[in-house]
Amino acid sequence: MKLSLRLIALLVAGITTVVIVAAWSEVRAEEFALQVELQQRAEIVADRLRDALEPAITSQSGKQLGSLVARLVARERLSGLVVYDTNKEPLAASGAVNEALGRHFGVEADCAATLPGCGEFVSLGGRPVYAFTTPLHGGFKTIGMLAVFLDASAISATSGRVWRSAVLFIVPQVALIALITYFVMRSAVLSPIARTARWMRDLRFGRAAPTEDSGRGGLLDPIASEAASLVQSLVSAQASAEAEARLREAHDSLWTPDRLRVGMQERLRGTRLFVVSNREPYEHVRRGRGIETLVPASGVVTALEPVLCACDGTWVAHGSGNADREVVDHQSHLRVPADDARYTLRRVWLTPEEEEGYYFGFANEGLWPLCHIAHTRPIFRVDDWNQYREVNFKFAQAVLEEMQNVERPMLLVQDYHLALLPRLVKEVRPDARVAMFWHIPWPNPEAFEICPWQQELLDGMLGADLVGFHIQAHCHNFLETIDRCLECRVEWERSTVQRHQHATVVRPYPISVAFPESTLDELDRWAGAPGQPASRLKFQTAAFLGAGVDRVDYTKGIIERFLGIERFLEKYPQYLEMFTFVQIGAPSRTRIRRYRDFMAEVQNEADRINRRFSTNGWQCIQLLGKQHTHKEITDLYRAAQLCLVTSLHDGMNLVAKEFVASRDDDDGVLILSQFTGASRELLDALRVNPYDIEQLAESIRIAIEMPLEERQRRMRHMRRTVKDHNVYRWAADLISGLAEIRLEVPDVTEVH
Repeated sequence: MKLSLRLIALLVAGITTVVIVAAWSEVRAEEFALQVELQQRAEIVADRLRDALEPAITSQSGKQLGSLVARLVARERLSGLVVYDTNKEPLAASGAVNEALGRHFGVEADCAATLPGCGEFVSLGGRPVYAFTTPLHGGFKTIGMLAVFLDASAISATSGRVWRSAVLFIVPQVALIALITYFVMRSAVLSPIARTARWMRDLRFGRAAPTEDSGRGGLLDPIASEAASLVQSLVSAQASAEAEARLREAHDSLWTPDRLRVGMQERLRGTRLFVVSNREPYEHVRRGRGIETLVPASGVVTALEPVLCACDGTWVAHGSGNADREVVDHQSHLRVPADDARYTLRRVWLTPEEEEGYYFGFANEGLWPLCHIAHTRPIFRVDDWNQYREVNFKFAQAVLEEMQNVERPMLLVQDYHLALLPRLVKEVRPDARVAMFWHIPWPNPEAFEICPWQQELLDGMLGADLVGFHIQAHCHNFLETIDRCLECRVEWERSTVQRHQHATVVRPYPISVAFPESTLDELDRWAGAPGQPASRLKFQTAAFLGAGVDRVDYTKGIIERFLGIERFLEKYPQYLEMFTFVQIGAPSRTRIRRYRDFMAEVQNEADRINRRFSTNGWQCIQLLGKQHTHKEITDLYRAAQLCLVTSLHDGMNLVAKEFVASRDDDDGVLILSQFTGASRELLDALRVNPYDIEQLAESIRIAIEMPLEERQRRMRHMRRTVKDHNVYRWAADLISGLAEIRLEVPDVTEVH
């Protein structure tokens, strides 16, 4: 209330001042206009009177001249008229002026005879008049002076009228503005402030949720939104602190985003972190007339963003969105996340030819099938290799530009797309700590020898100080390949490679997922009961539901999975119309012919099996061939009794861990391929050989018939593993391992 009263008082004072100044200006303008008009009239009247008086001065007596003056005053409706002789003495004057002639009219008398006339405003008998004096001529000489007096009281009357109008205008206007201001302040400012204050007070006492509508709006909406974000941050921080306290009490070691951020700040000690990858953490695409921001479902983004935010780091990635160029500055920079910018995204631009050769060609038609021993012949073309080298050089140049003037930076290189980049960066910046993480399997030396440019790839990777894989077996394969292909010294006990007076440490860092915390994800949980199908996904319900979630890739064992389901229904026909398997198959790399052919194979196999077993509208396999949201996939995980992960060869396979993390009901059975990295950690899953169709079919039966107690025991063990070794711990271990490496290099000031 005090705020509104002060504002109203200021408005009233301001409006009053403005109106008074405006009225004063109008009065001055009116007075000036009337004065000019009066002066012009006086000149005109004087001209007319001069024609009558100039002959009369020389021919008439004083009495006759006085009568003439009286007639002229009456005819012209003048306030007065005086005729002077050449000695500046009055010859005749009107009655109103006679009373004032006791003193000399200096203005009229002093007016020079050579001038056309002069005048001023004076008082005549207490009334304001305008006195205009002009010379009278006879022949070619001056014979006297004429003074005309015109009434000027209209000027004062007009000024008074203007001032009265201004006062009458101010009072109702000020009252109306004050009333409007009061209601505007009350509805648009005071009420939102009061509602927001009550909401924040309820939050402080735990009587409201951060996501509740605080009633904010109006002019204060930006401030209220910032207050809501601040409250959300405080609530999250409080929840994190409480969770950390519980973990300390239980001697637990769960890694969270906040713990990762704080822990890595200590590890980095002011050092800037740089991440480089092919895929960008934020993609901008044009939808209609607007630009939409897409966030890829990536465990790497989830893990590394808290660290980049903590140290104001930089992420270098390929700008692949069709609107990416529209949102960056002249240096291809963009501050992200958009709602709370904490680190920099540097985009690298590739031509269609570069993307075709580097990404679709060498990386995904060459290295991908080479490393995933899944019976698809790798294709190596010299043009693709040349594009791969050029793009790696382009990425390296971007990274080095970002590292300028940064002392002892840390760089994390992500995946097989950028195998040459560690060496390119290290040659220019030996003071930089460089780690490379290889997200796919590493094959045995005999298989890798297929690559014509194996030595160049291995030498590029050995530019890193640390090379990470998912499991120890891949580290061992990598060291054997190095030992076989390059001139170097492999220290097997330390898992270290010495080459060109540089040491590269090789370590396993099994990646994981962000295990959901109930205190943070309660609002995002599926509203239905566990074991019930989600309404968003359009599939038929059944007594037993199986789930599969994959990109349509020949390494995922989708065909083998379908054959296992077919064999299961052959052996156990009692489950016909009782078991439904939902396969989410997101299209992948459709520009590559092998992937297009494989999509058709998957669809044809599903159709064939459905034709064989379908009855009464029921289908045993439902293939959902499009992208689905994380929420929809989580709903499917929670609704299913079992999840099939049958990769023919996989570095880790996070689908298995996502399924386990989503089952907060401690139920469900995971059937997991022995050829995945996840099978080394999730020991309570039903391990299968996806090529063994009989074993697959039997595992489905065991999963369906498994008692609840055993299902829950197995799931609890796996959930504990995923919780303890989540994606934040992966990031912490990787960055800590890199930070612990000692570099024998000169000071940054000596590096050229």
